[in-house]
Amino acid sequence: MTEVSGADVHSAARRLEACGLNRGAAGNVSARRGAAFLITPSGLEPDACTPDDMVLVDLDGGFAGRLKPSSEWRIHRDIYRARPEAGAVVHTHAPFATALACVGADIPPFHYMIARFGGATVRCARYATFGEQALSDSVIEALDGRCACLMANHGMLVFGHDLAQAVALAVEFETLCEQYWRALQIGTPRLIDDAEMARVLVKFGSYGQ
Repeated sequence: MTEVSGADVHSAARRLEACGLNRGAAGNVSARRGAAFLITPSGLEPDACTPDDMVLVDLDGGFAGRLKPSSEWRIHRDIYRARPEAGAVVHTHAPFATALACVGADIPPFHYMIARFGGATVRCARYATFGEQALSDSVIEALDGRCACLMANHGMLVFGHDLAQAVALAVEFETLCEQYWRALQIGTPRLIDDAEMARVLVKFGSYGQ
């Protein structure tokens, strides 16, 4: 397997912006690299960066170089520590996900594709100040058994096996958030019952190629 590069992480960040999931310097992307991870730098939009600007951070939080890592590096580090299947992490301020996060509620099983993210709901992590350990702790709790969560009054986060999957899941998740938001404008969505969601979750165990 080819080792992930700064170009890979930079390309993923630009892809998220092109898809409308981030604007300006909002959000962050990382990918596992051995016993460390590469992450986008703090406060710089993708077009103001080069692949060499991606920051290598070890799992103890140490980093070197002229740029600081994203202020949310703790979340990325803690996911890589807690979830060995995570190869890449995406955090965005995507419009619909962020709007729902500002309501502070979990997303219920209004659509069977909720199961794509590991459970019958997508949880909303408790609010904490950005860049602090309390926020990372909240996110790790919300991700238990899941690969996506909302972050109250903040945005959304997903992880995948690699950068391509993480970006694809972020796009899928924002699409679901938009669908849920639109359904709420019409009325109260009809929810799928627990038994059916359990069947869907089993089917997702062998979903894809």
